[in-house]
Amino acid sequence: MAETNPSGRLLGPIVSPPGPHAPYAASPVASRGRFYPEPESATRSCYSRDRDRIIHATAFRRLKHKTQVFVQHEGDYYRTRLTHSLEVAQLARSLARTLQADEDLAETVALAHDLGHTPFGHAGEEALDAVTKDIGGFDHNAHALRLVTKLEHRYAGFDGLNLTWETLEGLVKHNGPLTGTLPGPIASFDKRWPLELSSWPGLEAQLAALADDIAYVSHDIDDGLRAGIFTIADIEAAPLAGEHAKGVLARHGELELSRFIGELMRTLMSELMEDVLATTRANLAGTDSVAAVRGAGRAMAAFSPDLLSRLKALKAFQMQNMYRHPRIAGSMNRAQAVVTDLYEAFVADPALLPPDWTLAAQAAVPGTVARDYIAGMTDRFALAEYSRVFHTEIQL
Repeated sequence: MAETNPSGRLLGPIVSPPGPHAPYAASPVASRGRFYPEPESATRSCYSRDRDRIIHATAFRRLKHKTQVFVQHEGDYYRTRLTHSLEVAQLARSLARTLQADEDLAETVALAHDLGHTPFGHAGEEALDAVTKDIGGFDHNAHALRLVTKLEHRYAGFDGLNLTWETLEGLVKHNGPLTGTLPGPIASFDKRWPLELSSWPGLEAQLAALADDIAYVSHDIDDGLRAGIFTIADIEAAPLAGEHAKGVLARHGELELSRFIGELMRTLMSELMEDVLATTRANLAGTDSVAAVRGAGRAMAAFSPDLLSRLKALKAFQMQNMYRHPRIAGSMNRAQAVVTDLYEAFVADPALLPPDWTLAAQAAVPGTVARDYIAGMTDRFALAEYSRVFHTEIQL
């Protein structure tokens, strides 16, 4: 027999969570449900079903060919948005399991956290945001929400994926409360189904955000070493990671690069994960409900102050020595030109868009459809579209 959740939204048979849940963990039984009522699965929890819907989404598949740092043509070793998202999901699930939070929800938010990214990484997002300022700009979290509530067309009865409230909250707020002027897609959806934007999200979303930090600071070092952006000596001198690099060399002596990277990643990520677990356990002491997590007025999942300081120093090192490296910066400058030129061309002549997008543009605020179209592109498709529209190729 179907049950209803606290908001009155229809739920199907309730599936027991995979492991023991602490009182501060999200519970599928207490989910606020889905915007469009539908019977739930008899074999999967509502959060597990959300995860499956994201994995099967078109936007998720496209992450395979979206840049993390290095553009696709530079080699197969380097992370894409897809491989990064899978690594974040693994870390988030491990943290949630140890803390007796809901593993499925943590994994789901982690898998969804990069859905809204443009081609060409942060450079592409900056370009699309700059060229669309007159229509509200571009924000990847807002676009991710737009994808899963509007742009994905997989179901006959509704647009989007009809994810649970908790997944949508985590997608929008995993980095913390949203205050001040909100991006248009978030403000619009919040009027339809409030996501309590001024509060912290549940613990699972907070863990996904920390898993993202752990994954990218570690794996950007991995990619940078393989690409020759860093040397081992550079990493020895880096904050936080340098201590681990020296430890690997002291224990093993000179190693082939792949073995050195493996040992470095193993110990660096272990320190970061163990620090999060210890700090978060201490913060959660006495916390007896999900509401207490949301109402705590601060992040309950966190790094310790000392490690956070060292982590910020490592990020600053990476910004200066990797993201601003001439090899990366030159490629990204050209990528920004691709995004800017395509947007301006599509706005000037919507007939350049595919027929269904051209039709949608006729009934929309000028520029909004072109923005959605470009945001969904992979790196290689953006380059192909540039060649089609301008009858010339651009080399990144």
